[in-house]
Amino acid sequence: MSILTRYLIRSHVGPFLFAFTAVTGLLFLNAVAQRLEDLAGKGLGIQIMGEFMMLSLPHIVALTFPMSILVAVLYTFSDLTAQNEITAIAAGGVRPVRLLFPLLVVGLGMSALMFYFNDRVLPESNHQLSSLLRDVGSKSPTFELREEVVNEVHTGDDSRYFLRARTIDQASNVLTDVVIYDLSRAADSRIIVAQRGEMAFTPDMSDLYMTLSDGTVFEVTDDRPGAFQRMDFQRQILPLRGVGAELDRRTGGGTRSDREMSIPMLREQVENNLEQLHGIAEESRVLSRRTVELALSMGPSAERGTGERLSPEMVETGPGADPDLDQAASMHRINQTRWEVHRLNVYRYRVEIHKKWAIAFACLIFVLLGGPFAVRFPQGGVGMVIATSVGIFFLYWMGLIGGERFADRGLMDPVLAMWLPNLILAVPAGYMALRMGRQISTNRGGSRWDELVYRVRTLPGTIRDRRNSRVPAGPEPTV
Repeated sequence: MSILTRYLIRSHVGPFLFAFTAVTGLLFLNAVAQRLEDLAGKGLGIQIMGEFMMLSLPHIVALTFPMSILVAVLYTFSDLTAQNEITAIAAGGVRPVRLLFPLLVVGLGMSALMFYFNDRVLPESNHQLSSLLRDVGSKSPTFELREEVVNEVHTGDDSRYFLRARTIDQASNVLTDVVIYDLSRAADSRIIVAQRGEMAFTPDMSDLYMTLSDGTVFEVTDDRPGAFQRMDFQRQILPLRGVGAELDRRTGGGTRSDREMSIPMLREQVENNLEQLHGIAEESRVLSRRTVELALSMGPSAERGTGERLSPEMVETGPGADPDLDQAASMHRINQTRWEVHRLNVYRYRVEIHKKWAIAFACLIFVLLGGPFAVRFPQGGVGMVIATSVGIFFLYWMGLIGGERFADRGLMDPVLAMWLPNLILAVPAGYMALRMGRQISTNRGGSRWDELVYRVRTLPGTIRDRRNSRVPAGPEPTV
């Protein structure tokens, strides 16, 4: 490895690590803030919260890793050009385009790393995060009661209880002046009033047993309108099932969505849906043949038992249609719906396969695009780097999301939908890379950020002037 190659790679390490850390941290905090509503009031421990944060990180990394590569290339080449280092290298006999070769090799390694991450790490983390959120979503809120407030108590069997107590001792779990509204049975309404109550959980922290002392039960039932039953007690135990504060983590893999599958899993799903499509096609062919045979057998030459010939209206489906033809038409409609479902599934899984490849290959495209662009406009500084990287990545990501939506609906081929943003960026990247040696700018004006803005503003006028210059002039008027 030459000195120049080591110098170029070393110059990119710092900006890449800084951009990756900063952007990942910002997006990570935003993602955690959005999910706090789903986690609040669940009584989750530090271990569960830490697991949630760790599982949320890979999805952020898949977004920020390619963007950090673009930021690093833009910043490094902009700084090298602003310090006239690119000019010095060109004066030493090294073509500027050759500076991209070692970075393209590094970008190829980054693309391979990104592909492995998207195919192996990201699907598994998405699956574990989805399972964790399902477990948290099905968990009852933490059993915390407040004094002088009507507290709703959630149970695992969907029974409805409301509890009010004058005082609650959190240390001994003792309540005084307890009122419990039992609405667990739709036909009955029961109110329990007790002077004292004591709470105790089962060893597995799943069920709560409330021991009430010196109280009265008032019960009203629909079987006896206008009457109620009163019962005094000295001690009564009320079980509340499934109010535990411990999170119940389910075991087993469960079902996976397309974003929770690796490429072998996705290909297996594609093959399964293709087999279903072939089966539906064969079933539809057999059904169509039988329908035609049935219609021909009931044609004008065929007679019913009563001697009435089949009219054309009775071949159609509807109230007056023949039951066999009506059933065949219904089966055709069902097969058509099944065909569409499996066809869209094939598109959806193929989109996810090519998206893994396309995002990984984008790392190489960003290296090829960022270097020549930064060399042409070196004095934009950090503002140019941020604005350009955000703009390029925004356009790329919007194209990727738009293509995915079109392909998921069956309106666009999955290969074209996922690779089109890369192809759109690859064309100007290749063009600028070939002209990199002829567009080196220095600190002496003509290459600042304001020039880029000026060029964008005057682009329509430039195109119009060039078009007018190509129009042949008419004959000169004669005198």
